[in-house]
Amino acid sequence: MSISSSSFPSFPRTIVSYTVTTSLFVVIFLCSVFLFTRRTLEPSLSPYHTDIPLPASDPRPSTPLLPPIEHHDAANVTVETNPKEEGDSRGDDVAVETELKAVEDSRMEKNKLGEEKGSSSGEVSVESNDESVDQAVIEKMRGCDLYRGSWIKDDDEYPLYQPGSCPYVDEAFDCQRNGRRDSDYLNWRWKPDGCDLPRFNATDFLVKLRGKKLMLVGDSMNRNQFESMLCVLREGLSDKSRMHEVHGHNITKGRGYFSFNFEDYNCTVDFVRSHFLVREGVRANAQGNTNPTLSIDRIDKTNARWKRADILVFNTGHWWVHGKTARGKNYYKEGDYIYPKFDATEAYRRSLKTWAKWIDANVNPKKQLVFYRGYSSAHFRGGEWDSGGSCNGEVEPVKKGSILDSYPLKMKIVEEAIKEMQVPVVLLNVTKLTNFRKDGHPSIYGKINTEGKKVSTRRQDCSHWCLPGVPDVWNHLIYASLLLQAHS
Repeated sequence: MSISSSSFPSFPRTIVSYTVTTSLFVVIFLCSVFLFTRRTLEPSLSPYHTDIPLPASDPRPSTPLLPPIEHHDAANVTVETNPKEEGDSRGDDVAVETELKAVEDSRMEKNKLGEEKGSSSGEVSVESNDESVDQAVIEKMRGCDLYRGSWIKDDDEYPLYQPGSCPYVDEAFDCQRNGRRDSDYLNWRWKPDGCDLPRFNATDFLVKLRGKKLMLVGDSMNRNQFESMLCVLREGLSDKSRMHEVHGHNITKGRGYFSFNFEDYNCTVDFVRSHFLVREGVRANAQGNTNPTLSIDRIDKTNARWKRADILVFNTGHWWVHGKTARGKNYYKEGDYIYPKFDATEAYRRSLKTWAKWIDANVNPKKQLVFYRGYSSAHFRGGEWDSGGSCNGEVEPVKKGSILDSYPLKMKIVEEAIKEMQVPVVLLNVTKLTNFRKDGHPSIYGKINTEGKKVSTRRQDCSHWCLPGVPDVWNHLIYASLLLQAHS
């Protein structure tokens, strides 16, 4: 007798079906719990995470941020570079993930600064880059000519560091130590017409330089500004020993290259000496002696160092107004030809064009920022630096007179060169604001008088500036420019 399969009891099949259904439900439930728990415990990378401070007005850019500086993007100056880059931002293009990492790093950096308070790093906790500066002051700077204004006596904010407190001021600029008795020249603050400069914040300045290389390239006037920069930034360190010259060198006139590292911020501030920004050389004459030359169509041989900087500050000017440079006899050179006689002003114009071409060919404006600091006024009376000129006894700024409107032809040439460049250059046009400051030079106080002798008045320095002093304001203007870049 045959028995059909349908006559078997269905109970075992029901058990199997129930068991499979239950097992699938349990697996799905456990997976859901696991995924929910993991997402809750892991930090979100969303740029809209509530823990991340965002600008109040500008939305997040949809394109990845390019470290460290992009001229037309407001976030350019403040975005921190990858620490592995060691201050030199040149390299491959950044992937899209860079934006997420930069946003997350900005959130984590605030927490890190707070956690490291009291640690061996000595780094000062900062609430926030944006919170450290009055936004209304920054907004008012837009459209304001920062270089047209007046000097205001301000004993509260200036000097930015006390005389004798900074070990990086060399003897030639250390006027108080060298015996200058008056001190009012220390307390003047530059006030643009129509706006105010933001209060100088050394720690915030260092935050903006994190992971970057700031380089000043030029003559001794830029070394004057370089020493000022070291001193004003040093005030932002709670542990002053956390900065050092990387080669162990002391600052002297004879050395043409210095590099100072700020350990807590992984940034460096360098000085590269280049009197003309174009190449100096020598030629042999018929007697077998050598005479100097200046190749106005070739960039200075130190240019390889310039390429490594994220922020560059250039100058040239004072070496063009005297001696062989002013005379122009058998000195200026183009190609292999040495001009028997050549006009110094035209040589200056061609040299700046050579510099401008180098900038256009070698600087990436999305990753680097270029400043050119304008001509700094000298105040010699009765002669020049080598012919009895003096400025001794000046104790306050000029209040009126034709000197206040003085604007040398060299600055008009600078403006023309910058206007024709492809790479944007920020002109620190300090000429007219220095016109006022006849009181700020070392004068007879450029050398320490240890023997108590009467100080000679025969040769006076009325070109460079005492420190603390006028160059601190130039660096204050750089800080203001970086704030405008960051909030553009």
